[in-house]
Amino acid sequence: FYYFIRLCLEKILLQCVLQSRTLSGADAINALRPFYFAVHPDFFGQHPKEREVNENSLKRLNGYLENLQKPGFRSFKPTQLTFYVREREPNSSNVEESFSASGFRAVSFTLHTRDLLSTVLDILNSCSLSTEHIQSLNVNSQPHKEAKSTVNRPIKWDKTYYSFTGFKDPEEELEQAQRVETTLISWLDDNEASAVKKLRKSLPLRKELERLKFELSDQLQLSDIRWQRSWGIAHRCSQLHSLGRLVQQRPEVLKNVKGRTVVFTDRSGMSAAGHIMLGTMDVHHHWTKIFERLPNYYKLQKRLLFLEDRISQLLGGIQVIFIEELQPLLTLEEYYETLDSFYNKLCDSRLPFHPRSLRGLQMILESDRYAPSLHEFGHFTIPTICDPATLQWFIFAKAQEARENLKRKEEMMITEKELIDTSTEKFSLDRLYKEPSVSSAQMIDCCKRLLEESLPYLQGMHLCISHFYSVLQDGDLCIPWNWK
Repeated sequence: FYYFIRLCLEKILLQCVLQSRTLSGADAINALRPFYFAVHPDFFGQHPKEREVNENSLKRLNGYLENLQKPGFRSFKPTQLTFYVREREPNSSNVEESFSASGFRAVSFTLHTRDLLSTVLDILNSCSLSTEHIQSLNVNSQPHKEAKSTVNRPIKWDKTYYSFTGFKDPEEELEQAQRVETTLISWLDDNEASAVKKLRKSLPLRKELERLKFELSDQLQLSDIRWQRSWGIAHRCSQLHSLGRLVQQRPEVLKNVKGRTVVFTDRSGMSAAGHIMLGTMDVHHHWTKIFERLPNYYKLQKRLLFLEDRISQLLGGIQVIFIEELQPLLTLEEYYETLDSFYNKLCDSRLPFHPRSLRGLQMILESDRYAPSLHEFGHFTIPTICDPATLQWFIFAKAQEARENLKRKEEMMITEKELIDTSTEKFSLDRLYKEPSVSSAQMIDCCKRLLEESLPYLQGMHLCISHFYSVLQDGDLCIPWNWK
C-alpha cells in the first residue's frame, strides 16, 4: 500500500511541476533569439570554417529540440555541441545590433535535459547570454540549477528504492552515459537504421536532381552547377526547377552563360572566382538582371585579372589566387576593390622585389586579418592592411618553406584521392566526401584508420567526413575525422 502511495505521489508531483513549467516550441524559438543572432552562419560570411561548424551544430540542435517536442519520446542521449559565438558589443540594448562582426569565441557544451525550458536555459547560460527575457514568457521560470534538478528529478529517492523496485535510477543513467565516450561502432549501431531509411526515401529525389542538373548543364552548356551550402536534395531540386522555368520563359537572357559555373547561394551576382551566383531567396526578376549584366561582369573580370597580374609583377612574380574553399564568398566587385586598394598601397611603397624572384609561389588576400601567414598548402595569406616592409620581410623569410609546402600539397592531394577511392571501394560506399572545413591531412588520417576497420554498416551509404556525428535529412552519415 505504501509502495503504491509513493508511486502515485511521485507521478502527481512530477505532473504538477511539468504543467507549471511548460514551454511551447514557438516560445523556445523566441527565447533563443539572442542565441541565434550570436551564432547564425549568415553572420560568419568572412569565416568559412567557423560558419561550417555553426551550420552543423545548428542542425544537430534543431534535431534535439524537435525530439523534445515529440509526444512520448524518451530515448535521450547527451549531445555535445560546439558553436562560434559572436562577442557582444557593450551598452547595446538592441538584440540584432548587439553583436560584434569581428570578434567571436568557441563555446562547447553538452545537452542532456528532457524539456524545452531547461534546454533553452542550458544553451543561453553556456553561451553567457542573458536569460532575463524568459521571465516575460508564460512559464514559471526559476534559477537554472533549480530548474534542472526540479524537472529532471522532482523527488530524490534513496538508492535502495531503485534496488527494491527494479526501476532505473535516472541520475545514474545520465552519469553513465556521460562517462561512455561515443565510438564509431556504437554510433553506427544506433544510427544505421535511421540513415538507411532516410537514404532510401531520398533515392528518387537524388535521381531527379542528377537528371535536372545534367539537362540544364547540357542545355545551357554550363561548366558545372554547384551549391554553396549543404541544402537538402528536395531544396536543390526546387532550385533547379526554378532555373528551368526561367530558361523556358526567358531563353534569350541566358545566351551568355556558356562555359560558366552556376552557384546557388545566399545572394545574386558574380563571385570573385568568376562563377554566376543565384540567390536562393531571389525571384526570377533578380536572376534575369544578373544574366543581363553578364557582359559587364566579364569586362570587370578582365580588369580584375589584369590587376592580379600587375600585383604579381610588383611582388617578384608571386601569383595572386582566390581559393573558394578557404576564403569568404565575395562578389566580383568586392574582390576588385580589395585588389585595387592593395595594388595602390604597393605602388606607393615601391618594394624592391627582384623580377621573377618569387615565381612559382602563391598568395591570397584577406581583409579581416592583421598579420601575414603561411598556409600548410604553401600559399601566403596576406592582409590587405599589411605593412609593406613587414610583407617583404615575411615573404623572403618564408619563401623556401612555401616551396616545400607546395610540393607537399601535390603529394598530399594524390594520397588523399587514392585513400578516398580505396575506402569507397572497400566499404562499397555510394559516395565518400568531406566538408570544406576538414583539411587534407585530417582526411588522410581518417581514411587510413577507417581502412583498418571492418564496417559492413557502410555498404551503399553516403559518408561525409566532418567534425561531428550526425545523420543528414537525406540519409548521409556524418562522422568526425578524429573518430574513436
